[in-house]
Amino acid sequence: MGALLLVMPVVAHAEASLHQPFSAMLAKYVVPINPVTSADGDAASQGISSKGTSTQVNYAGFKSSQTELAAYLKSLSTVSQDTFDRWDKNTQLAFLINAYNAYTIDLILTRYPDLTSIRDIGGFFSSPWKQEFAVLLGKKRSLDDIEHGLIREKGVYNEPRIHFAVNCASIGCPALREEAYVGAKLDEQLEQQTVRFLSDNSRNYYEGNTLHISKIFSWYKEDFEMKWRDSSSLNGFLAHYGSALSFNDGKSLDNDDIKAIMSGNSEIEFLDYNWALNDQE
Repeated sequence: MGALLLVMPVVAHAEASLHQPFSAMLAKYVVPINPVTSADGDAASQGISSKGTSTQVNYAGFKSSQTELAAYLKSLSTVSQDTFDRWDKNTQLAFLINAYNAYTIDLILTRYPDLTSIRDIGGFFSSPWKQEFAVLLGKKRSLDDIEHGLIREKGVYNEPRIHFAVNCASIGCPALREEAYVGAKLDEQLEQQTVRFLSDNSRNYYEGNTLHISKIFSWYKEDFEMKWRDSSSLNGFLAHYGSALSFNDGKSLDNDDIKAIMSGNSEIEFLDYNWALNDQE
């Protein structure tokens, strides 16, 4: 037990050092937008007001730092499967989320500025998410493989909040975080990202008796219906974060509204997804 306690700080230090270059780039090139106010309840209580519910990405800035980004991706590629397997689950998951986000930026830069959407990459029969270009854990992988084969692998992490952390370089996506994910803070970071996204009433809002929410909740409904904390349904997950949701005029939901979501008495409609590039304006 004593040896384990000695190893844990060493692993945490190594992890922080590994992701520090990416964290520095994110802090420099990710710009928060759409700040919320203290009247927005749960969002403000979690410090989201200082960040904004969304972010834009300065891809021109990342383009100027491609050497640093390439060096970071190279450092990720040197992590072996054996080393990865020795890490705790949070450290593993933080590593995979960072890899997904960094490789997505790298993919955008292969065409930037000559694209308006990530979907411009690839041909008629090919998808940007299926291109095998990301060297990770001993093999070339696609973004789909990192997300669906590793991050969402059944029975491994079982973490629905990852959908508010991985970023697909689109306006419809949850915010790209202004720092890298690390195992020691992962739960806090995922919680903030979830509240941040649900607090954005341009993408999730209550109107009448209908909850209008992002298409993410439709595409990955099964992830929100697995047993997680006090929830085992999409309605339960949304009710769990009911204090972060609001009406389309910004007014917070009351307890009766949240109960209606939990019981399924509220209608749910999925909003169209905006695939435009989340480039800084």
